[in-house]
Amino acid sequence: MFKKLAKIKYLPNNFKVIQDGDHVICAISGKKISLENLNYWNVELQEAYFSYIEAAIKREELNNKG
Repeated sequence: MFKKLAKIKYLPNNFKVIQDGDHVICAISGKKISLENLNYWNVELQEAYFSYIEAAIKREELNNKG
């Protein structure tokens, strides 16, 4: 199913494909995320998250550092 890793620029309400591909990698779990299912990311860190669970884990990590 997954063939090529895409390079993405994450923007506040969407993302821009910089290098063609069909998926990205979750920064927390390492799971592959198809671009059509990409819903969670961090603009400042330029990271993608598989689901709200991984996004919440990252948010908690950031809160604990500060």
